[in-house]
Amino acid sequence: MLTDLPPPAAHSALLARFAEIVGERHVVTDPLDMAPYLKEERDLWHGRAPCILRPGSTEEVAAIMKLCYETNTPVVPQGGNTGLVGGQTPDESGAQVVLSLGRMNRVREIDTASNTMTVEAGLQLIKVQEAADGADRLFPLSLASEGSCTIGGNLATNAGGTQVITYGNARDLVTGLEVVLADGRIMSTLSKLKKDNTGYDLKHLFMGSEGTLGIITAAVVKLYPKPRARATAIVGLTDPHKATSFLTMAQEMAGSDVKTFELMPRIGMDFVMKHVAGAREPLNDKHQWYVLIELASQLDTGIGETMLSLLERAAEGELIEDAAVAASLDQRAYFWKLREMLADVPKLEGGSIKHDICVPVSKVADFLDEAFVVCEQMVPGSRLVPFGHLGDGNIHTNLSQPVGADKQAFLDRWVEVNEAVHAIVTKYNGSISAEHGIGVLKRDLLPGVKDPVALDVMHMIKRTLDPRNILNPGKVL
Repeated sequence: MLTDLPPPAAHSALLARFAEIVGERHVVTDPLDMAPYLKEERDLWHGRAPCILRPGSTEEVAAIMKLCYETNTPVVPQGGNTGLVGGQTPDESGAQVVLSLGRMNRVREIDTASNTMTVEAGLQLIKVQEAADGADRLFPLSLASEGSCTIGGNLATNAGGTQVITYGNARDLVTGLEVVLADGRIMSTLSKLKKDNTGYDLKHLFMGSEGTLGIITAAVVKLYPKPRARATAIVGLTDPHKATSFLTMAQEMAGSDVKTFELMPRIGMDFVMKHVAGAREPLNDKHQWYVLIELASQLDTGIGETMLSLLERAAEGELIEDAAVAASLDQRAYFWKLREMLADVPKLEGGSIKHDICVPVSKVADFLDEAFVVCEQMVPGSRLVPFGHLGDGNIHTNLSQPVGADKQAFLDRWVEVNEAVHAIVTKYNGSISAEHGIGVLKRDLLPGVKDPVALDVMHMIKRTLDPRNILNPGKVL
């Protein structure tokens, strides 16, 4: 392994120049210290690197990129290293420098009159949320990994989360960016403006580009008034078709107060009950499907009554079978725990073939009907565990291995199963990547699902902004 050997002379000279920029202690070369940066959390991708660079300012990032541009040194930007598609991991060549933004973690400004906050890219998402809360505001991006992911990584991958139904994806929560380009120039558009028609809106090029066009170093994010009241409920129902009708009813009755609408299958609940200590059924009886719904309002009163009226009407219309409204903060936290554990417990059942797809909300139930049939035909006895954000059409359609099956033999069918599921997604004009990005995992799938002209434009933009292909090479394209 490269990091176990003395660096070549060329590397030694380069490391010395990096040290002049960030200081010797922020050029990490010890193999043990480097190890966490060289693999991702699911242990699917591993890489090598001559060093980990930890700049403390935008100017240091710019100086690093200028040097890398001059020396044709490829750079892999990394935030919290929580990505799920391999976009943040260096390759096996040992030539790619990892640039970690973790030291750039300041809140530069909070402007409550403009309802904006300027933050550096390495700030953890939970810290962004806490800073907003301290100013009596809400930053609504919320993910399972919010305790370790960073806002720069969230923007670079255009993260989604549980409140997209109301507030949109990460790109919808930004008014301005600061970006270091491949040649070391700094593009600063840290605007708080709601209206700015001065040409191309360049910030959208970099959000969702996964560090292949530039390195996001800071952002102006949108803040919202904090909700004064919430109502959270777990609902049991028979199938996703009724869940979709229930969603329509909820939006008709509560409008933008519908902040969360998460779909969960019975089998996922069974996994939680089996593997999570202290887990208990949220309702008196078991149901084939569940919805976690949360309403939130700026008014101090009334939201609870709205929830009860919604549930009564849905029951009368035979859309739902049963429901429980959280009567305390602890019960609300437990309802959310049930949802969050769905992402973790399948691995305790053996191999799991993952999907992060999106189809129009109106087609989610039809998609799931077909996915169940196709997966059972392909792998008899396999267990489909679809869950996620019904409110925006993003369902994690994960397939668990048959009970007692050989794990590796099952996982060896990953490509085959993906092709079948993605064919259904394409039929319904959906996307094979809803919120996790492309990275390495889905890079080779992109030509088969992307409009060829759009893909050509992506290549043109990449060549223009990164002519030497040093920014996260091999990712996305």
